[in-house]
Amino acid sequence: MMLAAPGLMLGLALAYPAVAQTATTRTAATGPAEGDTRFTIGDIVVTAPSMARSTENILTSVDVLGGNIAQRQSVDNTWELFARLPGVVLTDFNQGTTSGRFSIRGFNGEGEINAVKLLIDGVPTNDNAGGMTGIDMVSPLDIAGIELVRGTSDPRWGLHNIAGNANILTRIGGSYLDARAIAGAFGTIDGQVSAGLERGQFSQNYLVSYRRTDAFRDHADLDRLNLAAKWFYDFGSTRLGAIIRHSNATAEEPGYLTDADAYTNRRRSYAVSETDGGKRRLGQYSLHLDSDLTDDLALSAKGYANALRDDRYVRFSANVAQQRRLTEEWQYGGTLALHYHASDALMIEAGGDVQVQDNKSLRWLTNRRILTSQTRDQKFGLTVYGGYLQAVIEPTDWLKITPAWRLDRAEGDFTNRLAGTTAPINDYGTISQPKLSVAIAPVRGVTVYGNYGRTFQIGAGSGAYLVAPRVVDVAASINEGFEGGVKLTRGRWLEARVALWQQTASGELKRRLNDPSGDFDNLGKTRRRGVDFQIDVKPVRGVALWGSYSHQTARIVTPDPATPSQAGNAIDHVPQNVFSGGLDLTPDPKLRLSFWGNGQSSYELNPANTQGRYGDYVVLNAELAYKVTPQLELSAQLKNLTNDHYEYVWYDGTQRLHAPADPRSLFGAVRLNF
Repeated sequence: MMLAAPGLMLGLALAYPAVAQTATTRTAATGPAEGDTRFTIGDIVVTAPSMARSTENILTSVDVLGGNIAQRQSVDNTWELFARLPGVVLTDFNQGTTSGRFSIRGFNGEGEINAVKLLIDGVPTNDNAGGMTGIDMVSPLDIAGIELVRGTSDPRWGLHNIAGNANILTRIGGSYLDARAIAGAFGTIDGQVSAGLERGQFSQNYLVSYRRTDAFRDHADLDRLNLAAKWFYDFGSTRLGAIIRHSNATAEEPGYLTDADAYTNRRRSYAVSETDGGKRRLGQYSLHLDSDLTDDLALSAKGYANALRDDRYVRFSANVAQQRRLTEEWQYGGTLALHYHASDALMIEAGGDVQVQDNKSLRWLTNRRILTSQTRDQKFGLTVYGGYLQAVIEPTDWLKITPAWRLDRAEGDFTNRLAGTTAPINDYGTISQPKLSVAIAPVRGVTVYGNYGRTFQIGAGSGAYLVAPRVVDVAASINEGFEGGVKLTRGRWLEARVALWQQTASGELKRRLNDPSGDFDNLGKTRRRGVDFQIDVKPVRGVALWGSYSHQTARIVTPDPATPSQAGNAIDHVPQNVFSGGLDLTPDPKLRLSFWGNGQSSYELNPANTQGRYGDYVVLNAELAYKVTPQLELSAQLKNLTNDHYEYVWYDGTQRLHAPADPRSLFGAVRLNF
């Protein structure tokens, strides 16, 4: 199914043209706009009336997943939905609340370098290290759409926006009652209720979601409760709102299997893992203001607070002791953007954001959850603030130019409470990030685009500070990226896009995940490059076909002087080939049959490239849905229908450790929508 085998890669899931925007805003045109570089799968609803911070003026590879697709999936974790978007690598740890994450543009999902800025309704949601723990707060039924921006040319975000950003848009406004119940393999039960009530200018939206599963592997039970409430008041040209989210999850961890057992009893969990597991509590509280101040001037502002408490017990193998890892974070921040339409040929946007963090990271050695000694007690504050200025210049109807510049600064201090020592933040100075994008529409239905930009990476945890024995500040790692692409549109029956890209980094920093001090290694100068291809075809009524293929390489160009032999090596856990696709058949308005799949080639396990290659897979899924009435739909999903025995594998320095993924599994669902 790789486009290394091109004929096999047109396939597999559903796709419809975008149907933007909500009743509170304008309706989109029947086809993509000229000069638009976005690619849409499914139906997307945009709820913000303001043009400020919109992706419409981001001339890079932007992919949009419609809420109609997200809402009907049965997944243990919301990050799994990103399998439906092109060029995305999924890393499935399958370890309780530490379940996995997605990554793009040649970065891996190990957690050492988290390169995607995560937003929920435009609110920054990454943890201190850039991890995506906050994605657990969102349940599929509440999703209105997902926007994935790839590359280095988007000036709207700074911290963690290394390879791009992902914004999960949830349902805001409207009057509806939508409920979905799921039951199926591994003792899984899932209930989600999303409701909206709009009366006059005031709207209310609520979500209650609960999922419980025994999971495929032994000792892998999961319980998660999600709650959300959204209140918005529309004054006409101004909309003011508040959102509260909460998530509480408890899960066991099955641990990892050795080479000897990974391919015999895949369900097995060793005795050393029988007390592993954790609890994760998340909260997000935000205020939203969108206003058309005049016919030509739009304002978007948000204020927010994020809370994270992650308490985990883990023992990776019999060779090491169990650990308790406790993370507590509070983040406070705000974003502001002004969008000025100076003339038909010129738009200017200025914006900025500030994020203030108050973090604690504690670790202990334990024996069956009994504390034996403390190995980490760190308290650190981090403030990152930045601003940008972007112009959108359209001198003719076939040319769009978007120069931009972003500046960021970081402040903070660090305390090692075990040692009684403190440290200032590294002097990163002002981090300058010029950007330029150009799109040309030489003929109707064809857009040729190119972009250049810089993004940055600073240290995470203790790695952001001048901690002894270091006496020299560690500079920010600067990522420099280029992209060139062509998008083709033919009415509503064909959309295709191909893009070539490259991204280099100076002095890339790699977190030591199992290090008591939380320090980092210098991976060195790196280079990532690739080609992305995607296509969406609707040849006849009732048939929709899409496919995507990405070929990518990630190399260490100039390694750390301590590891000269790694020059030219592949960066670990980055597959060279990533693919996805689908076919949707609707022979009758009441009946839907869908097939979709995704996969990847194998990857190296360590930067030394000495442990072989693992992790390749092709996973195919199918769905059959029937509308009994306009309000009632019955459906069944068969996941991993070929029963591919795929896995996640990593190397702990002494041995390879395996986490088998789910085999073939069947889920049934009932959905009521009023």
